[in-house]
Amino acid sequence: MLDRANPGPDDAESFSPAAFVEALAEALDLRERETGLHSRRVACHTQVLARQFADDPAVLRQIYWGALLHDLGKIGVPDEILLKASPLDAEEWAVMRRHPDDGFRIVSHLPNMSVAAQIVQCHEERFDGSGYPRGLAGNAIPLGARLFAVIDTLDAMTSDRPYRAGVSFDAAKTEILAMAGTQFDPLAVNAMIRAEAELRKMVTMKCAQFDVRSI
Repeated sequence: MLDRANPGPDDAESFSPAAFVEALAEALDLRERETGLHSRRVACHTQVLARQFADDPAVLRQIYWGALLHDLGKIGVPDEILLKASPLDAEEWAVMRRHPDDGFRIVSHLPNMSVAAQIVQCHEERFDGSGYPRGLAGNAIPLGARLFAVIDTLDAMTSDRPYRAGVSFDAAKTEILAMAGTQFDPLAVNAMIRAEAELRKMVTMKCAQFDVRSI
């Protein structure tokens, strides 16, 4: 029986990188007490935008996985900071702001995940350069991260939280449009508008299912 602790050829062949990545994301959602499966939703919805710019299945998978694992670095953030209900102080923010780089280091160890790792590292950057961890601006931010930023805000605004109810799609859309060119890449915002009908349906259903094998 102990011999089964060492994976044999059949075990190696049955290993699914996609399932492993999904499991990592689910573990993080549980730790953040995110019962709405935020990570899966934003990964699913980011694909809607990404398909406007790419049709290579390998690239689309990378964008999906990068969006799915965007907050993986928060595994290293202490609970008293990660789950704090009140605003973070300067010292706590300094700890929180390390999570993109921490996530990048984790994901970059996985094989064939370089594009996904870049999304993880850059998902808190802003189009005008006011984001973190490196203050990247404009096209210096990977396209996948720029698309994700719009979707992440859309999901955050339209989802219920313990301290507030989610807003309507229209209210979220209005705020995102107002931040085009500052927080968000206008190209990504326009992609959201082109996909508005599909995104409205997905937001209403709180879509959390996406079969990565379909791309």
